[in-house]
Amino acid sequence: MAQEFLKRITFNRVEVLSAGIKTKPIHPMAVKVMLELGIDISGNESKSVNKFYHDRFDYVITVCDEAREKCPDFQGSFTKIHKSIEDPAIIKGTEQEKMEVFRTVRDNIKEWLTDFADGYKLG
Repeated sequence: MAQEFLKRITFNRVEVLSAGIKTKPIHPMAVKVMLELGIDISGNESKSVNKFYHDRFDYVITVCDEAREKCPDFQGSFTKIHKSIEDPAIIKGTEQEKMEVFRTVRDNIKEWLTDFADGYKLG
């Protein structure tokens, strides 16, 4: 979700890559809540952070505490930014309750990244 929001917020003027500590399929509920906003992430794939180990970045953004702790140090100088966001995939409850959590997380990510892009003059 974060990758797609940041691409849109910056009008694709910055290259946005996404990777994780653990690779796993895109959660179907993430796809659904993004489609509610007209954004199709169904074709996205989970990539390992190790794929980008030798790349250089201006910013490395982590959105979960485990990623912040285990994220490798990439080459060059960059700014690390962390926002602790709950993983909606681990929430228990009815399908409707889970969807509400995914919507809340989606909206929080969008708001935070909009503020981030404004603060760093990326948009």
